[in-house]
Amino acid sequence: MSYMRQQSQPFRPGQTETFKVSRSKIELFSQCPRCFWLDVRLKITRPSSPPFQINKAIDELMKKEFDVYRQQQQPHPWMTDNQIKAVPMQHKDLDKWRHNFTGVTTLHQPTNLHIFGAIDDVWVDEDGQLIVVDYKATAKSADVNLDAAWQIGYKRQMEIYQWLLRQNGFTVSNTGYFVYTNGRMDLDGFFDKVEFRTKVIAYTGDDAWVDPTIIAMKKCMEGDMPAVGRQVMDPTKDCEYCTYARQRTELTLQAIKPKKKTG
Repeated sequence: MSYMRQQSQPFRPGQTETFKVSRSKIELFSQCPRCFWLDVRLKITRPSSPPFQINKAIDELMKKEFDVYRQQQQPHPWMTDNQIKAVPMQHKDLDKWRHNFTGVTTLHQPTNLHIFGAIDDVWVDEDGQLIVVDYKATAKSADVNLDAAWQIGYKRQMEIYQWLLRQNGFTVSNTGYFVYTNGRMDLDGFFDKVEFRTKVIAYTGDDAWVDPTIIAMKKCMEGDMPAVGRQVMDPTKDCEYCTYARQRTELTLQAIKPKKKTG
């Protein structure tokens, strides 16, 4: 059975075939085991958001831009400006690592789960350590940073990529970088173009949580549906998707409940 076949089928408790799990599914489990269970066991997914086509375009253009310096084995000016002593990495598998349906892969032996995640870029420093790089794009009046509570997902994303590369035998720096670009809103008009300011933000990752989370995730997959939707990393917070589904169901049942006749 191929990995693509496995990916299209729901997980069956006790199955011996390897099951494919993406980086985004690990994030989904971290946010809500119940949503994760419904996804992998019943193929009931959360409502999707509209595609961020401008962000996708910026990602592709950034890759092309860094590829120029990759070919030359020279640092990009942003790297030089931030005193990052590294160059974009050349590797035969880079295109595969970047592809959404392949990515960097590993077979997690304790759970028999095929874990994968598509990276944006990898740099390599003077000591031969790999540096995980993630491109981000937004448009807001304030300066970009990683201070918002919801951006924990960005940090977990980078740590999973660091973990994946380590599982493939690479020496990976704990320090990764977000190349975070911000569309300017302080100009006098659009004039058929948007100008951006880009900031390179260092982040020190810690992937110690990844392995135990995958083990907990597999246990969830094998068990019954969690009764409530709660975040793994912060179990005091309810899942907004589960809360909506529960309240909508309750209101629907109330609306269709036969009314008692009076008189």
